[in-house]
Amino acid sequence: MAASPTPRPKRARSADATAAAAWPGAQALADWALRHWGPSARPEGPIAVACSGGADSTALLLAAHARWPDRMLALHVHHGLQAAADGFEAQVRGLCDRHGIALRVSRVDARAAAGQSPEDAARIARYAALADLARDAGAAWVLLAQHLDDQAETVLLALSRGAGLPGLAAMPEAFEREGVRFGRPWLGLRSQALRDFLHGVGETFIEDPSNADLRFTRNRIRRVLAPAWAEAFEGYREALSRTAAHAAQAQRLLDELAAMDLAHTGAPPSIAALQTLSRDRQSNALRRWLRGAHGVAPSAAQLHELLDQIDACRTRGHAIRLRVADGFLVRDGDRLAFTPSV
Repeated sequence: MAASPTPRPKRARSADATAAAAWPGAQALADWALRHWGPSARPEGPIAVACSGGADSTALLLAAHARWPDRMLALHVHHGLQAAADGFEAQVRGLCDRHGIALRVSRVDARAAAGQSPEDAARIARYAALADLARDAGAAWVLLAQHLDDQAETVLLALSRGAGLPGLAAMPEAFEREGVRFGRPWLGLRSQALRDFLHGVGETFIEDPSNADLRFTRNRIRRVLAPAWAEAFEGYREALSRTAAHAAQAQRLLDELAAMDLAHTGAPPSIAALQTLSRDRQSNALRRWLRGAHGVAPSAAQLHELLDQIDACRTRGHAIRLRVADGFLVRDGDRLAFTPSV
């Protein structure tokens, strides 16, 4: 993935200070984000902002520039998936040129493979490109512009799919991917507040035409379901965000319990040791082992069948073989083993 940097113009420190002072709204939003964003109130090194040219990332870019005028840059990923993609890049370039913000752009092929959803393909390509750009720039953090409305939509999407705690936990404030740290300072702010800020400072942004395509589940939630929730429960966004926080806390506790149980069973786990645990604790420990050691997640039906087979495995000759993701869970002596398909 080729990155094309745009050099940042040389500016005197007094000019930077004047630019920051010109946007009191941006400074207030940046300060709010720093007070409430958990990982670090004083991130060191260059700060990068992923900017699509839309309202949310434009507001974040301006706020970050007001807070860190000497050490922030913009990253833009050109997915090449729609005719409007060139316009997105032009919008971001114009924004960065007007405000003297360094910009790096990566053009990627984000087309979905057979059996892969377009959303997943685009997300994977985007994070890989952002990580590459951030490493090349030496950025300590890449900030993402997902906000409170996005968090509520993610919880609704998880509920519609019957997700467990990891899904209900929605988006974390900070995470690491591709060896790069990502942060979401906007998760406590509504989208409308960001648009109001941009209108207040007279800044333009671009609307992604794909956001109106109701073939995508998230768009249906945003256009149909979310307005109905808002009409019935005005504070539903904040309520669902609290649900996500509770789910994330519960999942952390389950992870701690799984770690203790895997210390007891070993990894790969002993079948006899698993049989000393309750069925719920077996399930929790096995999910953590498979996710951490092999990057796979069994379905509820697969896990139910596996627990039945573990319970029945009382003799030396009893075999276990169960399809999970792209491999098989099998009995290997007195332990379970995961064998990827060849």
